[in-house]
Amino acid sequence: MPDRLLDPLRRRVRTPRQKLVASVVAAAFVLGAGGYGVVRLTTPEDRSCAPGVARPVGSSECVGVNGDGHDFGVAELREVAGAIRAENATLKSGEYVTVAVLLPLTSADGGMRNKVLHEVQGAYAAQLRANHESNGQRPTIRLVLANTGRGNAHWSATVDQVVALAGGPERLRAVSGIATSSTEMRQAVTVLTKARIAVVGTTITADDIANGPAGKPFPGLARVSPTNSDEARALAHFGRVEAAKALLVQDTRSGDHYVDTLKAAFATSLKDAPLEPLEFTAASDPTQEGTTANTFRNITHIICDTRTDTVFFAGRHTQLRQFINALGDRGCADRAFTVLTGDEGSYLGADAKLDKNALKGKLTVRYAALAHPDAWLPGPGRKVPATGGSTRAYEDFVRDIAKVTPKDRPVALADGQAIIAYDAMTTAVHAIRQATPDGAAYPAKEDVGNQWPQVKGSLRVTGASGWICLDNYGNPYNKAVPIVQLAPDGTQRFVQMAWPEGRPPTGTCLPPKRG
Repeated sequence: MPDRLLDPLRRRVRTPRQKLVASVVAAAFVLGAGGYGVVRLTTPEDRSCAPGVARPVGSSECVGVNGDGHDFGVAELREVAGAIRAENATLKSGEYVTVAVLLPLTSADGGMRNKVLHEVQGAYAAQLRANHESNGQRPTIRLVLANTGRGNAHWSATVDQVVALAGGPERLRAVSGIATSSTEMRQAVTVLTKARIAVVGTTITADDIANGPAGKPFPGLARVSPTNSDEARALAHFGRVEAAKALLVQDTRSGDHYVDTLKAAFATSLKDAPLEPLEFTAASDPTQEGTTANTFRNITHIICDTRTDTVFFAGRHTQLRQFINALGDRGCADRAFTVLTGDEGSYLGADAKLDKNALKGKLTVRYAALAHPDAWLPGPGRKVPATGGSTRAYEDFVRDIAKVTPKDRPVALADGQAIIAYDAMTTAVHAIRQATPDGAAYPAKEDVGNQWPQVKGSLRVTGASGWICLDNYGNPYNKAVPIVQLAPDGTQRFVQMAWPEGRPPTGTCLPPKRG
């Protein structure tokens, strides 16, 4: 090439940035030629989903905290998440506090997804009442959704975000949800309460995720659902089961706080039963089918060999459904059996894998529910209890929940999840406003959880599920337990109200001194 053509290239002055890029490209070429690989300039991957929400490394789930309408990739949540965004947008700066609903919003289990949707809808209905139907009481309530991921696998990072919100301009003052009695949720409650954040559990029933006379490992925790022990006591008062004809079928897994404490509660009720429990072992993730269907086929043969007419079942809903299906094919189909279990039975009404034909024979399935839409309404041959709850409180809830979705798509209430989540949010709002000093706009973070011992008597929460009268440890005293039966068509039919103490509370609803 002639020098006159090369000269302009030789004389070109390069900037420092151009020199750097050229050197990197040259180095990449040399390394590539030497067989050692190629150096590539890359930018960090954007893993954000929305403000406060991102995909953790190695996961496709969107987890974190958001109150601006993000649905976490769950189509069923889109409508209610958008409604929460719209309500939050109406709040005036300096007049509101924030409440987080902590749930596994992206669960892959169909039953849990239904539960999550209904809980969020119930919480939103309570937010609307707090902001628009409470005679102008303050502070107003901003609602945010906090996703802990499938199986609560990402609870730690999400809880860290929630704790940070308590010290920021969002003024987070309480957390609701905490809807599974799992090890992960026990850890989450531990971190939240250690940070002096008030927590109101919706459907946690495990006895060991609670405070009590032996100690307060979770200062600031309150629950609106009865413990497994209280459910078992209510079932015992309701059924008057003959121990000689009763049998316990139980999961051998340990570490599942719902199952562990339900086993213990049922074992106490059946201390005079003549036979040892029949056992199965669910998969480590009990929402998976595993091989337990085969085990239940064998267990039904053994049950037919006994004099049993009542079976207490201590396990999760997937295994409960498998057990019911197996009983439907039992060899002793001419004999009548009743299955009694805890509130996991509420999942079965929406379980497409439930064999409804099993319920058409001599098999009755009843469970201790946390709430039911017929529990506080009069019906044929059934009076509403004079204490422990009220028709008016439930009708208020019905009006509020009707605002959540269009009239042609009402919120499903039969599983009780929307009702109990509404009550949990109402309880959180009650404590927040009770803790707000006269003349102040909002309470100190640590003062909200200090209100639980005063939620009783005339300061009780008149919930849609029944009165919420807390003892000094934040546990509901003698809370109403609706006994619900799976009807032959798979629907959930209210049978009768039961009570841990054997009868409704007195009008004062003051927990007695425990000896």
